[in-house]
Order: sequence, then structure tokens, then C-alpha cells
Amino acid sequence: MHHKVLVIGGSRNIGYLSSIRLLDSGATVTFLLRRVEAFDDNEIIQKYVKEGKARLVQGDALIKDDVQRAWDEAVKGDDKPVDLLLFTVGSTTAKFNLRKGFLISPPNLVTQALINVFDTIPPSDPKVIAISSTGVTDESHRALPFALRVLYGYLIAQPHKDKRGAEQIYAHVADWPWDKKDDVGSDILEEDWPKRVPPRGQYKNLLVIRPAWLTDGVSLAEKNPGKEGYRVKDGDMNYAYTISRADVSHFIVETAVRRWDEWMGRCVSIAY
Repeated sequence: MHHKVLVIGGSRNIGYLSSIRLLDSGATVTFLLRRVEAFDDNEIIQKYVKEGKARLVQGDALIKDDVQRAWDEAVKGDDKPVDLLLFTVGSTTAKFNLRKGFLISPPNLVTQALINVFDTIPPSDPKVIAISSTGVTDESHRALPFALRVLYGYLIAQPHKDKRGAEQIYAHVADWPWDKKDDVGSDILEEDWPKRVPPRGQYKNLLVIRPAWLTDGVSLAEKNPGKEGYRVKDGDMNYAYTISRADVSHFIVETAVRRWDEWMGRCVSIAY
């Protein structure tokens, strides 16, 4: 299992669940947290903090220097580099607008945080696993079930535009196909962003995961061992309605991390 992991966006949900799996497997996990006190009453995390396996760094992924401090903390302990970055940034304070659906502030939260990550990423080229969403690009949106096309188009259009900005960066650094009509513009991506990320096609040690509508259900993969708990497919997926956060974390740690040579360089959808 990976020796050193940096998690950005790990205070809850997929990032948190994946981090617990990584810690349980013996990894040393560094969290960049806006509020380190978020884990004050978390007995699991505090146990690993006392053991020196979990490290909590207070900072904001929107601030480049804070992201650099997180990398610096994550590499400490020996001469081995950071093996894995888990990037699961998302807003927890979205506000609902009757006309525009849920709105996040800033509107480029994920995209700007990702730019700071790539602008500070160490030369050892750690593995990067990033969470996106189904329905982010125009093609992916058209592949959604009708009910989700309507729901996504109204409720989360602005957060999806932010995630689309991040996907524009992933496509650039990994040299994946990208439709220019999906470009997000300067309200999401700063004009000089290509100067702050790896050159086109120069970062392929990357896996982007597009979950379907996320639920808080149990991991079906663990509930029914030996059976296919969920589906994973390159690109878009038909009939992709839901997936639990627990099963996304299961795929990340039990499949993608363990069989990295098979999954690196891909953008996949995951659903039941």
C-alpha cells in the first residue's frame, strides 16, 4: 500500500472514507483542512494522529502557499516521496437560489484549488486520483438518464461548471480529447492557467473518477463480496443513476490504488 498520501478535500464524504481505508491499510495520510478542529472528536482520526500516521495541516487549497505546506508536511519522515494525491475538493456551503439552483463561492473553487495543486506538485510525479462527476461535459450530460439531465441542469449547473473547468485541466495535462465548446472561460479558469500546470500531455499519472448521483448508502461491494458491487467504465455510462460514497471509496482504495498500472491515465464513470 502507498507509504505517503496527501488528501485535499478529506474532511468528509469520499475523501474521508477513502482516507480511513488508506490509514487502515498502513499508509501515512496528510490532510489539508481549513478547520483542523473538524477532527477533534473523531476517535478514528485521533488514534492515527497519536500514532503519527495521520497528519493535520491547517490551510486553504485556494492559497498556493498552503498547498505547498501540505506537500512539505506529507513528504516528512524519510527520503521517500509522496506516493499519492487524493483530490476530492467540493463545496460544503452551497446556497440555494430559486432561479439558479445551488451556488458555490467562489464559483471556481475546485478549479482554482486544482491549479494550486499542479503548480506545487513535486517532481516525483505522484499518482493523482481526482473526483469529478457524471454530466459535467456536454457529451457526458447528454449521456445522463433523462431525470438526472433535468435535475443536474437546474440544481447543480454552477458547481458542474466548476468541475468542468477542472476536467479541462485534466484533459490538458494528460492530453485527452477535449471539445472546445466545453471550455469554461475566464470566470472559472484564469487566463494564464496553462503556465501553472504541467505542459500538455506531460502528466499521465492520473485517474479521474466521475461518480453518478452520490448517496450515503453502504458499500454493496463489501456487503456482497464475490459479486460485482458497481460498474466502472471509461468515459460515459448508460443508466448511471446512483452510487454510494462508500463504494466510490472502495473502488479508489481496493481497486484503483492496488492495480494502478491498469487504471492510470483514464477517466472513468462509476455507478450501480
